[in-house]
Amino acid sequence: MATKIRLQRFGKKGKPFFHVVVADSRAPRDGKFIERLGSYNPNTNPATIEIDFEKTLDWVNKGAEPTDTCRAILSYKGVLYKKHLEGGVKKGALTAEQADAKFAEWLDAKGGKIAGKKESLTSSKEEARKLALAAESKKNQDRAAALAIKNAPVEEVAEPAADETAETAAEGTSEETAENNA
Repeated sequence: MATKIRLQRFGKKGKPFFHVVVADSRAPRDGKFIERLGSYNPNTNPATIEIDFEKTLDWVNKGAEPTDTCRAILSYKGVLYKKHLEGGVKKGALTAEQADAKFAEWLDAKGGKIAGKKESLTSSKEEARKLALAAESKKNQDRAAALAIKNAPVEEVAEPAADETAETAAEGTSEETAENNA
């Protein structure tokens, strides 16, 4: 019987959630399966992946073929790398201790990358929040200034303008009379 490691879709429309299962390749996508290996939630950032590592490694070693998406998930979690290292041990290219050391080193590096991505996401969110708050406070200050100008007493603004018009009018009439007399 040909078995596949694939995703079984759950969740509502637009919000998918998947179970990672081992199923007969002839079974429908959401139909009968042999064993559930874990879950995959692409709605979070980074995606949440929970896999039973030992069961999955056992099925991969037995010959279960992962689909393209499941291959990416298993590679992300290190199942395929562990299988690769075990193949090297069987061939005599490395010892079991060397393989375990390489895998532990890979896991540490992978954990660092994931932590870095989470930190960058939280810092970018925090920066966006600060920028939005600054823009909002500037907009509020502009509104307050416009409201203060609108609510300022009209008499104070009107009197200097009237004085200026009277002075310019007086200067204009004195210049006109001087031109007419000449």
